[in-house]
Amino acid sequence: MTREFDPGYRGRFRSLVLSYPGESVYPADSFRVEWGPIFHRGRTDGSARVLVIGQDPAAHETITRRILVGEAGQRAQGFLARLGITRSYVFVNTFLYSVYGQGGGARHIGDPGITRYRNRWIDAIVKGQQVEAIITLGQLADQAYQAWRATPTGASSQAAYITIKHPTYPESASASGSITKAEAFLRLCRSWNEGLDALHGVVTPDVPVPLRHYGSTITPEDLAPIPDVDLPPGLPAWMGDLDAWAARTGVDAQHKRATITVTVPTRFRTWPVL
Repeated sequence: MTREFDPGYRGRFRSLVLSYPGESVYPADSFRVEWGPIFHRGRTDGSARVLVIGQDPAAHETITRRILVGEAGQRAQGFLARLGITRSYVFVNTFLYSVYGQGGGARHIGDPGITRYRNRWIDAIVKGQQVEAIITLGQLADQAYQAWRATPTGASSQAAYITIKHPTYPESASASGSITKAEAFLRLCRSWNEGLDALHGVVTPDVPVPLRHYGSTITPEDLAPIPDVDLPPGLPAWMGDLDAWAARTGVDAQHKRATITVTVPTRFRTWPVL
């Protein structure tokens, strides 16, 4: 069996993962620091032409040690595919650790230690590299970009910039009851279509594709699996596929914080049924 895999951190990125901030910078009342930091997904070899800034890692990301690999990541992967970008990308998050509790991210978006380390990552990706576009997913990611943009390296960047709604916007927006999930999906699709209009033909595609807009919602056909080359060696193939296989479980908030249940999807269970 031959499968590609992420070769790991080298050069300037090795020094970044050797010196990541801990609980003194990311307070445990607002971040799940006990699960460790999740740094990136995609190319760190200088070949990335698109940088995507997300928000924070969720359950699937905690297991795979790469960001945006659950359904949100598969939606974002599908968006990049509509630009013809199938490999030349890199994802980083606004926060190294999963946000815990309501408003934790908003309270700490401007914290100096968090901002400095995040800016070092963006610098490492952009400085002297061929990044043609930067995409942020949601308001906190946009704030993270604006903080970097105010730095000397950020100010000198010539990369095109767009901000679009976060892939989980339909679920988070409709949870409050102020908007239906159908309307939230429609708003997401409109935002993403505007992003496609802005970047199609601006970024150099890996595979040239015609401009194709989303409809009124995200369908299973709009998702794209996570490529093996984005993931550490040895992960089972189903961890990059389209099934949901990880969830926080427990009888209360503390148990859910401490527990992630991983379930092999039914269609990948090849053993005999007794």
